[in-house]
Amino acid sequence: MMTLHRVAFATTLSTPFMNNNDPVRLVTLAPGHFHAALVQQEPLPGVDPHVHVYSPLDADLIAHLERISRFNTRADSPTRWTLDVHAGSDWFERFQTEKPGNVVIISGRNRPKIDLILAAVSAGYCVLADKPWIVEASDFSKLERVFAESTKQEVFARDIMTERWEGTSLLQRELMNDAEIFGDPVPGTPEEPALQIESLHYLCKKVAGVPLKRPVWWYDPGIAGEGVADVGTHLADLAMWMMFPDQAIDYRHDIAILEATRWPTHLDRTSFLESTGMADFPEELARLHDGKSLQYWGNGSVNYRLRDRFVRLTTRWDVRDTGTEGDTHLSIAHGSSSRVMVRHDSQFGPGPQVLVVPNRERDHAEVFKRIASVCSKDQGYTPVDLGSRIHIQLPISARTGHEAHFASVLGEFVDSFQDRSRVPRWECPNMLAKYFVTTEAVRIAKLQAP
Repeated sequence: MMTLHRVAFATTLSTPFMNNNDPVRLVTLAPGHFHAALVQQEPLPGVDPHVHVYSPLDADLIAHLERISRFNTRADSPTRWTLDVHAGSDWFERFQTEKPGNVVIISGRNRPKIDLILAAVSAGYCVLADKPWIVEASDFSKLERVFAESTKQEVFARDIMTERWEGTSLLQRELMNDAEIFGDPVPGTPEEPALQIESLHYLCKKVAGVPLKRPVWWYDPGIAGEGVADVGTHLADLAMWMMFPDQAIDYRHDIAILEATRWPTHLDRTSFLESTGMADFPEELARLHDGKSLQYWGNGSVNYRLRDRFVRLTTRWDVRDTGTEGDTHLSIAHGSSSRVMVRHDSQFGPGPQVLVVPNRERDHAEVFKRIASVCSKDQGYTPVDLGSRIHIQLPISARTGHEAHFASVLGEFVDSFQDRSRVPRWECPNMLAKYFVTTEAVRIAKLQAP
């Protein structure tokens, strides 16, 4: 069941790439975000364990090295990474003149990220870069240049879309594209869209079992971007990936932004200390605080039309989780026969849950029968009839967690690196489309601000 709508490769890049038997030799560039390390959380076949790192000599680099060290020294299944670190004022110049690898990993400060990506593809590297690639509409032309240059250099560049590997997202996509369960897609309205996705994240959290220390720049929207431009990238990607599987979306004709809003989360000194390790707000964030609390612009919402359907995406950030769930995800898709939802519901246990709600009572038995038939193809997926709705239990194997998804993303990237015919043709236009949605939403929201 989970493979029917997995990334399909029937339509691929037009460039006649040859298969490549060379191992992936990683170069990590300016690792300013913990995602740069999570890509290396597990060893993978086809990836050389010797990695080169080019970076300024700063706290971000030290934090990255500590994370890799923890992977190498953990008790269970330790990794065996070795690193050559090229740090100093000339790190970027050295990166441009030396070429010790063939794949660049980029996960750091968001605003200059697109320049690093462009430099890497221009130097003939394939690139796997964390989202977001751009956070301002003014940088959109650079994104277009990346894809033009990658075609010229016969390389490819992808962003790290971990949410595609979440078991509940895969299942929702599957159910949405089964006409006997979902029915026909409905256009919806701006008030009740065909698809609504909302994410809630927390500023104070743990990663790999360790309290996360965020860099100061992460709170600066001029560098990190606002919430819709950052986390919203995942949501915009999921909307296309679920509603129009394996189809290219043209942002110039298929998308129309209708409305966008933004609002801040307030962070006091105690929480800022917990999040960053700094006892007071630094000078570079002076414009964002009043002496008592810091404004973090992580919250935003955008309504838009995607082809013939209305979509609403919302990102929210709170300071810390008061329960046990951690980050949460809500996704509601409307079809002519049923609604397919992913939501957190404690009565079913921890983590996101998949629910199907038939629109008419007379359709309930047929929808349940079809779900049971589909689930019977895969061990561990169990539908439970609750009367007005149907809950689908996922096996433990499908709940691998966010951090584990990074190894899956890298594994898929390695497959594409070794066989370029596996790079989907729709990825490039859809990356343009999702970054158009996120950056235009921020631009429009700022215009609406008082």
